[in-house]
Amino acid sequence: MLQISGLNKSYENHRALTDVDLLVPKGVVFGLLGPNGAGKTTLLRIVNQIIEQDSGTVELDGNKLSPEDIRKIGYLPEERGLYKKMKVWDQLIYFSRLKGLSESEAKIQIKSWLDKLEIDSWRDKKIEDLSKGMAQKVQFIATVVHRPSLLILDEPFSGFDPVNAEIIKNEILELKHKGTTVILSTHRMESVELLCDHLAMINKSRKILDGTVKEIKRSFRPEVFQIVLSQLKKALPVEWTPKRSDDTWEFTLPLAGKSPNELLSEMMDFGEVMTFREQTPSIEEIFIHQVQSAADE
Repeated sequence: MLQISGLNKSYENHRALTDVDLLVPKGVVFGLLGPNGAGKTTLLRIVNQIIEQDSGTVELDGNKLSPEDIRKIGYLPEERGLYKKMKVWDQLIYFSRLKGLSESEAKIQIKSWLDKLEIDSWRDKKIEDLSKGMAQKVQFIATVVHRPSLLILDEPFSGFDPVNAEIIKNEILELKHKGTTVILSTHRMESVELLCDHLAMINKSRKILDGTVKEIKRSFRPEVFQIVLSQLKKALPVEWTPKRSDDTWEFTLPLAGKSPNELLSEMMDFGEVMTFREQTPSIEEIFIHQVQSAADE
C-alpha cells in the first residue's frame, strides 16, 4: 500500500530521518514506534504532504505520491485540529467536503458514524462544549468519514477512558476487516500487541526494527522457560532458586542446549508439570531494550 525508499529529512542542523525504508502491506495494521523525537511525526507529515522530504521517494498503491492522493488518506494527528466555536455537524460536513464527498453523501456517512459512536445527540453542540473524549470521537469521524484506503492514526487513544478506547480499537479492527490499511503510531504498547500485524521502530532518525509482530518477538526470544511443579518426586537444585507457594514450586530455566521437549522431559522426573511456558518478551520490553541499547552506543 505504501512504499518509502531512502527517505531523508533535516531541519537546519537536526537530522529527523536518515535513509528510512518502509514497506506497508495492504490491509494490515502497521505499528510505527519510537521514542519522542525519533522522527515518526516527520515521516507521517511527509506521507500527508504537509512537508517535503529532502530526498527519497514515497509511493502510494504503486504510484509516486501526488497531491490528488490526499483524498485517499485519513490522518489523525497527535495535535488535534477541530474548530472550537464550530458545531459538530457543521464541522464534519466541512471536513467531508474537503475530502471530496458530496453534501448528500457526507450527510449519510456522518449520520452513520454519529450513531455508531453514540454521539448523535451532540451534533448541534460546539466543540468547546464537549469533553475531551467526546471531541476525540468527532476528530476520529472526521478522519474516516471519506472512507480512506490509507488511515494514519497518531496516538488515537489519547484522551479516551478505557470504555471508549475499546470502542475505537474495535472500529480500527472493523476498518481493517473492510480493507483499510492502517498506520498506527502510539506509545501504548498494549495497543500494538492487540492491533498490529507488522511494525517498524525508528530511533534517532533511523529505522532499527522492521517485520511482523511475530517475527520481531521471535527474534528477541531468550529461550527461557517458566516452570511450575507440584508433587515433587525429588528435591530441586538450589541453584534453580525455586519459589514455593503452597504445594507448588515455580522457577525459570534456559534451554542451555536442550530442545524444549528435552527440558520438559527432564522436569517430569522432578514432579508433575503444572506450567511449562516460554517467556517471550512483550513489545514494550523490546521497545525499551532497543532504545536503551541505542542510548548506550
